[in-house]
Amino acid sequence: MSGAPRVPIAVTVAGAGVLGLASAIALADAGCRVTVCDPGGPNASSIAAGMLAPVFEAVLDEAVRPHLDLLVAARDLWPGFAARTGVALDRSGALAVGEAAWLDEVAARFAALQLRPTEIGGATARGLAPGLAEAWPRALMTREDWQVDAPTALNALRRAAADAGVAFRTAVARGPGEADVLVLATGAHASAQALAPELSALSPIKGHIVRVATEAAGAVVRSQGVYAAPGSGMAFGATMEAGRDDVGVDPALGEPLHAAGLRLFPGLAGLPVQVAAGVRAATPDALPLAGLSVAPGVILATGARRNGWLLAPLVARVVVAGVTGADAGPYAAQLDPRRFEARP
Repeated sequence: MSGAPRVPIAVTVAGAGVLGLASAIALADAGCRVTVCDPGGPNASSIAAGMLAPVFEAVLDEAVRPHLDLLVAARDLWPGFAARTGVALDRSGALAVGEAAWLDEVAARFAALQLRPTEIGGATARGLAPGLAEAWPRALMTREDWQVDAPTALNALRRAAADAGVAFRTAVARGPGEADVLVLATGAHASAQALAPELSALSPIKGHIVRVATEAAGAVVRSQGVYAAPGSGMAFGATMEAGRDDVGVDPALGEPLHAAGLRLFPGLAGLPVQVAAGVRAATPDALPLAGLSVAPGVILATGARRNGWLLAPLVARVVVAGVTGADAGPYAAQLDPRRFEARP
């Protein structure tokens, strides 16, 4: 005699950014009944450039430098994740251009991480990044950093989630409701701390980004104080305004980004420009909160700072493990939301 049919675990995912959608898809694939709740409108994932950049993030950002192995492992999950979700994955690579002294410093940072970029001439760099200014006689290149076009990819993830049976509600999740589990994939909102005390470790970082209305392709370009990421619009970014949690656009902060971007790609001068702002959530160690909360029935998937797109498949794996008891992988302890608890 067979037993009663197993009832799928019901999960509410709060947040329809890349961490929320990636988690929702992975949970649906694991047999859960998933509902995504989101109030709608732009979020940090839609405003981001979509870089999957473990190498240049570690080279240029001291906060994430100790986590290079984790960032690379997250990047390595992307080919399978992209194939599963229909996200177009661009492996054109990334390069750095700038003044000679700065490039030498970047090369030294590569070496300190036991990495070796490829030094290329200006003509080769312009071939990899069409439209790049002729002012730069040399560049440092890595093929280890990839990219997705964030707005397009977010739409693909939403379609993949819907095709997997995920339901969507335009609402703010105030708790699990009738679900068995609540996955919090929102940002640094103080109102959510009542649902999971670990969220008190998050702090907001506002970021402005500039998009030039042009179809662009090629490698991502990094330079002093700016990056240029091609896609459905050329993105110049991004500011890091620690402690700010408003999404109001300040044109005065967009103008320097635009000017710096045009020094890299002067041919884009005169094209229409859109300035946008979003708020990233960050932890003290620059890694996200992913896994079980001390609050019963709550799992966290938030706080990825500026690497939400890169880390999404890895975070989703940890979320599924928290719900189903599956293997969370070797990095679960580093992402444990309870790691900031006071120790006796």
